Amino acid sequence: MSGRVLIIDSDRNICELLRMCLEKDGYSVILSNDGEEGLVKFSALRPDIILLDVVLPGTDGWQICREIRKKSEVPLIYITSKSEIFDKVLGLELGADDYIVKPFDVKEVVARVKAVLRRAAASLPDSDRREIHYDGLDINMTRYELIVRGKVLDTPPKELELLYHLASHPNIVFNRDQLLDEVWGFEYYGGSRTIDVHIKRLREKLNGVSPQWALRTVWSVGYKFEVTDAVKDAGAQERTVK
Repeated sequence: MSGRVLIIDSDRNICELLRMCLEKDGYSVILSNDGEEGLVKFSALRPDIILLDVVLPGTDGWQICREIRKKSEVPLIYITSKSEIFDKVLGLELGADDYIVKPFDVKEVVARVKAVLRRAAASLPDSDRREIHYDGLDINMTRYELIVRGKVLDTPPKELELLYHLASHPNIVFNRDQLLDEVWGFEYYGGSRTIDVHIKRLREKLNGVSPQWALRTVWSVGYKFEVTDAVKDAGAQERTVK
């Protein structure tokens, strides 16, 4: 299991300790030592889970949770020195998924992160579990992960969205304008050659992974995710498109 963790805590030593342990377990970690900055990073970077202190410079942890819950159900765990029952109840009533009191055991924190993420994934309706599986290739849009031969590759969001779109429609050819409209959106005003750049980078990541599928150029037309007849139906059965 892996994902993107946002830690909002004013104690830099605690942040670094958690970062090292979480990264060792395969998580990508974002740090913030300020409440308002934490909200900005939450909006910009779309973490899969948040570890949040209560006592922070700027906006405190209670208000951060309120602001996040106005627009997102992202899993959130309080990690704080506030140990009164009143504080725990308030944190959970505001929408936190768990509450850990400092001092803590780092292994317990990592275990709780995994447990909360498992519960969150299990609670998603099938229509929201956007995953595709092919030989040696897993695309998980719930966690925004590209997994090649069991290894999570660092992939920019638009690259991943482009690959997901193509792989969701095996053997269908899309021209550049279609891909811009369907992946970048109608308000994108950049040139269509940005598609070529993203395809090139994806091919560098996917080259030689499997003989059963490939990113193909259809000259003078566009691109497609080509699969053999033997795996086309299997791929379609595995995916669930929102």
